[in-house]
Amino acid sequence: MTDVRFSISATDGAARSGEITLPRGVIRTPAFMPVGTAATVKAMLPQSVRETGADVLLGNTYHLMLRPGAERIAKLGGLHTFMGWERPILTDSGGFQVMSLAGLRKISEEGVRFQSHIDGAREFLTPERAMEIQRLLGSDIQMVLDECPAYPAGEAEIEKSLALSMRWARRSRAAFGDQPGHACFGIVQGGVYPHLRQRSVHELTAIGFDGYALGGLAVGEAQAQMFDVLEATTPHMPVDRPRYLMGVGKPDDIVGAVLRGVDMFDCVLPTRSGRNGQAFTRNGPLNLRNAAHAEDLGPLDPDCACPACRGFSRAYLHHVVKAGEIIAAMLLSWHNLTYYQDLMAGLRAAIAGGTADAFAAGVAAAYAGARARSGEKG
Repeated sequence: MTDVRFSISATDGAARSGEITLPRGVIRTPAFMPVGTAATVKAMLPQSVRETGADVLLGNTYHLMLRPGAERIAKLGGLHTFMGWERPILTDSGGFQVMSLAGLRKISEEGVRFQSHIDGAREFLTPERAMEIQRLLGSDIQMVLDECPAYPAGEAEIEKSLALSMRWARRSRAAFGDQPGHACFGIVQGGVYPHLRQRSVHELTAIGFDGYALGGLAVGEAQAQMFDVLEATTPHMPVDRPRYLMGVGKPDDIVGAVLRGVDMFDCVLPTRSGRNGQAFTRNGPLNLRNAAHAEDLGPLDPDCACPACRGFSRAYLHHVVKAGEIIAAMLLSWHNLTYYQDLMAGLRAAIAGGTADAFAAGVAAAYAGARARSGEKG
């Protein structure tokens, strides 16, 4: 990793804090990446996302290749210029979306043929094309193309899928080539089977990547099962490379994964929840549709510095949520993204101070208490 560096500044058990240094900026880890699927974090301005404390965003190869198109974005100056975000961007390869959104998929050794969910147009995504799209976008961290079998799948199916993903990983890495200032991450697959996960790690490590992601989790398995997979997998992953758990997730998922050695996360949950009237707070989640907030003049979270908490009451937020006003999505998304970045900052400080377990217990207790008080789901 010539001009891409990863350093660990503190550890507490398996938990690590550190930095990924890229030409466009430093990513403090553990890191949460807000999701900008279609070159926008929904209901947020880029500078507002930065003000929450985010160091890096996630963009989506599948959606951007379909609309407006990777070649067009390249012609317009690349994804950073196009969306007004000059700090690092990680792009996923599109594999998960092809498997979950596209119609009439046909997977072969060469790649996957599918129909666009937008207009039904026939598309063909290969490992080489996935890397070409990400190069055209100009993303700082680029993910290999992998197959994502639906959960639950049997061991034989997972093993077959894993073998294909590892072959695609080799092709993806070769297609990535030499891109100074840009990183390429492999993706560990293997379902809930520890020996397959470990096999995947060893094969990917032999290929050689700048970082290693864990895919195929948080797709329906219980949290305890996901944690078991992490405990069986992360000890086999290279210590000197960042570890990224894809698509995760809820605050307690993130905290538990950090305790098990994971460095990076992304999820649509904070913005999607914000658009649906749910706020994450230090005392647990709140459903702003609940009539209990209708005359509450207090803030969402007295310890939060976001505009929703500084300038508006729970009563007002309840009103605009119930009325379907756009400002509700804006304020609650801003708040939730701030909460997630504050959570990551708290984790980094706890790891540095050797109190990660106590920090995690505090988060778990707050959410358990909120559920007991109100019956709301976190």
